[in-house]
Amino acid sequence: MTFTRRATLAVTTGWIALAAAGSVQAADYTLRLHTLVKSPHPYNDMAQAIKAEIEEKSGGQIAVEIFDSGQLGQDPAVIGEMGFGTIDLMISTTSNAAQQIPEYSIFTMPYLFGSMDEVLETVGPGSAVQAHFEQVYADRAVGMKLLALGASGTRNMATASVAVSGPADLAGLKMRTPPSPMDAKTWAAFDMHPVTVAWGELYAAMQTGVADAMESSLPGYTGSKLYEVAPNLALTEHTIQINHTSMSQRSWDKLPEDLQKIVKEAAVSANAFGVEKAKEYDAGLVDTLQSEHGVSVTRPDKAPFIEVLAPIQVELAKELDLTEEYELLKQ
Repeated sequence: MTFTRRATLAVTTGWIALAAAGSVQAADYTLRLHTLVKSPHPYNDMAQAIKAEIEEKSGGQIAVEIFDSGQLGQDPAVIGEMGFGTIDLMISTTSNAAQQIPEYSIFTMPYLFGSMDEVLETVGPGSAVQAHFEQVYADRAVGMKLLALGASGTRNMATASVAVSGPADLAGLKMRTPPSPMDAKTWAAFDMHPVTVAWGELYAAMQTGVADAMESSLPGYTGSKLYEVAPNLALTEHTIQINHTSMSQRSWDKLPEDLQKIVKEAAVSANAFGVEKAKEYDAGLVDTLQSEHGVSVTRPDKAPFIEVLAPIQVELAKELDLTEEYELLKQ
């Protein structure tokens, strides 16, 4: 399904406005939706859009309760809870799920995609990539159903004290990574020292010197106020952040077919909406970070970074048993 930016924003805004009117009818089903991030962030915008569309289209049969900012826990624990059906929906970054779904590590390989539109075309609903990961969910028995894969902004580097203008500036820095082997091996290629730190502990890790450097989306960097502890932002745009919208399989199975269809359609439309919001944030947040928060911004030439990483992409995919996923993305 193809969405123009104007159509996507108009439709989604319409659902949010309609849902705001509310309904006195008691819901037959209540779905708890988790995000890890603080606003402003595409994940929270997507969550609001999903809530609005599901509640309106279901005629009040389904109520959606949003728990943002990691209120329900960090992603690995939330995925475990979803297997039991105690949490129903989540919107988050694929790399945070790499412990349970190692195949998701492929998406942290730098410079795989040229744009967010390319990502949506390659991995979005109806794609061979989404079908592949739906099967991965089943094979790994994670107790979740994949509703959509999408893009939520470029990821960039930030440091506590070093202005990054090229790869040489990275040597020796302690680099925070999520629990993803791909991330650790990628940054080690620049002679950095990978340190695994959960997202919710990142601020403290940077503040106390457990890590000297980090990378994230611009909304994540801004919403969690990481500019306070990592005020040197380098626009490396090394990856485009891939997100997944997933539902507890137990919760999915409890819904009748007509309501399953509503939930799936809401996830797909919110997925496209999230891409547009990500573009909006990436376009505006750099100026805000500079003017309002005193962030020092560098714009390194990406060619030297690509030169370091390009020769090891195939090797990394093979080493991490991700050759099938790498070749699928490169088709």
